[in-house]
Amino acid sequence: MRQKILWAVAAAVISPLVLRWVVRLASPRPTNLGVTDGRLAPCPKSPNCVSTQAEDAEHAIAPLTFEGDPAAAFERLRSVVAALPRTKPIAATDRYRHYEFTTLICGYIDDVEFVLDAGKKQIQFRSASRLGHSDLGANRKRMEAIRRAYSP
Repeated sequence: MRQKILWAVAAAVISPLVLRWVVRLASPRPTNLGVTDGRLAPCPKSPNCVSTQAEDAEHAIAPLTFEGDPAAAFERLRSVVAALPRTKPIAATDRYRHYEFTTLICGYIDDVEFVLDAGKKQIQFRSASRLGHSDLGANRKRMEAIRRAYSP
């Protein structure tokens, strides 16, 4: 009986670690990220993506807006995102930022990109899951939480 309990405990500890490792292997970083002609990559047809540059209601979301100095606004956004759990900065320039967000339980990775549009006083963004079809609204919820934290 004791051996069965030990095996059950070992399986409970090891299984999530193995799952996270498999998810990492199954979800390499997309090659279409970044800005091309002032635009982020379009969302796929699946509902696990939101973008300020999407034209359909399922994927569309409003950009962040700011007043004042664009560089200060982009720095404020960096601080907001850096305070979020399981966030890894991947790329950063004075106009573009890319982060990976990892889910707590299974280790799914979402790619989140921001582009500063100083002329319009906006920060465009895209948030997309690497795997699966539905994210149960997780990307939209995350981006709205960032909006709330970012707004003065």
